[in-house]
Amino acid sequence: MNFWEYLGNRHAQLLADSFQHASAVFQCMVAATVIGILLGVLTYRSEWAGNLATTATASILTIPSLAMIGLLIPIAGLGVAPTVIALTLYGLLPIVRNAIVGLRGVDPALVDAARGIGMSRLGRLLRVELPLAWPPILTGIRVATQMLMGIAAIAAFASGPGLGNLIFRGVASLGSANALNQVLAGTLGIVILALLFDAGYVLIGRLTISRGIRA
Repeated sequence: MNFWEYLGNRHAQLLADSFQHASAVFQCMVAATVIGILLGVLTYRSEWAGNLATTATASILTIPSLAMIGLLIPIAGLGVAPTVIALTLYGLLPIVRNAIVGLRGVDPALVDAARGIGMSRLGRLLRVELPLAWPPILTGIRVATQMLMGIAAIAAFASGPGLGNLIFRGVASLGSANALNQVLAGTLGIVILALLFDAGYVLIGRLTISRGIRA
């Protein structure tokens, strides 16, 4: 059968795999965003601490994804757990780096003005520094999401969820009738999901970043 016939016959399974893929990436991005921003907040005031956080999260990206998941299987088992851990770790670098850069780029005069009106350190962080640092942080989140969309396909190696299962099955059965259709469907599904997520981030940016900051 041709590709369009394959899509018509397998649309229910494709939609289920797409939902699982998107759900896994979304949940991991939520975790990576919380951890990444916390690391940025804890380290941006110190040069060596910020460099340490950036270097540590960058080192994670040097580990091949198959090796990462393979190392996690004895610890977390097969399925969702190693996928979530690996994706969360891989998503940290762009968020941590951009959080540190964004927080360090806040105009000190604005922070001093907030201090002058009696605002506490936590208040300055939440009401002045983080809102002003949000644009680069959001950019880091967008970059991390695009990375994780592709890396999540490797989750099939550990019986994880998502469109990677289609790609792995297709590659494993190259030469059979639907092998190429499986690989193509899985790949296109990941690309479409990445574009949809990015469009969502554009909308979030328009809703959460004031025009003055965008300008």
